[in-house]
Amino acid sequence: MTTVTTAPAGREVGAHGAPSRAGRGNRPRPWLYLLPTAAVLLPLFGYPLYMLGLLSVFDYRQAQVSGGQPATFVGLGNYATLLGDPRFWSILWQTVAFAGALVVATLAVGATLAVVLTRAGRVPRMLLSLSAMAAWAAPAMTGSTVWMFLFDTDLGLVNQVLGIEGFNWFYDKWLAFFVVGATVVWHSFPFVMVTLYAGIQAVPSSVLEAAALDGASAWQSFWRVLVPMLRPLITIVVIQSIIWDFKIFTQIYVMTNGGGIAGQNSVLNVYAYQTAFGSSEYGLGSAIGVIMTVILLVVTLFYIRAMYRRGEAL
Repeated sequence: MTTVTTAPAGREVGAHGAPSRAGRGNRPRPWLYLLPTAAVLLPLFGYPLYMLGLLSVFDYRQAQVSGGQPATFVGLGNYATLLGDPRFWSILWQTVAFAGALVVATLAVGATLAVVLTRAGRVPRMLLSLSAMAAWAAPAMTGSTVWMFLFDTDLGLVNQVLGIEGFNWFYDKWLAFFVVGATVVWHSFPFVMVTLYAGIQAVPSSVLEAAALDGASAWQSFWRVLVPMLRPLITIVVIQSIIWDFKIFTQIYVMTNGGGIAGQNSVLNVYAYQTAFGSSEYGLGSAIGVIMTVILLVVTLFYIRAMYRRGEAL
């Protein structure tokens, strides 16, 4: 006959020390708490992704949208067309380079202001925080329009301050990328600033005091003490910024009027939009969307892994 005893922690165990059925039945199952969220998010994201993938393997144009002709199954033909198109590769590498520059600039501005917050007085810290939150809360469309007016050729405040007349900031490819990039950084740096500021505040003051007693300068303390301790947070904000900046659309489309002169400022999101809705090649545009989704999925996996490691570190 099997007897049931009580373990020191209050768990019921059998005669051989194994958890009894009653003990196993009382175990918490954290994944059950995810079911309500999954029930909402899976259909919300799953169905659009399914339709995106489905359209990407068909020759789907305006004639098929209006119902005049049936869609033609082309398999991986749309992907072969894209991978054999030099323009696609040019825009892809341009997107990667632009996103990389934005990530570096955002991290630099956000980290610098995070350190400033730790050293500023109460009133300057509050004003800087409120200003950053206002930039973060501003819709991308609103911020893009405001910055576009600031750099307007005839009435722009920037031209008036610099004392130049009739200068078009969006005519040159690299100047246009600079203005758009400044707008994106203005929208994005508050996330980095707040996250790193919270991380710096969590660092024990005794650690920095010990570094100062050992003769470390402020720069050495930041680079050799704070940065290693903040590495999990830095990894998270970098990967999150990559995801945001890689799929940029609004700022480029609004400020350069759809990608600039002859598409010189196009990025993948704008290229996909123009291919699908400008040229009515919905299958080809969907294939671009699938490729972007795969790239961002890989980055997201790194993001989840970084979150998991941070949880283990905590």
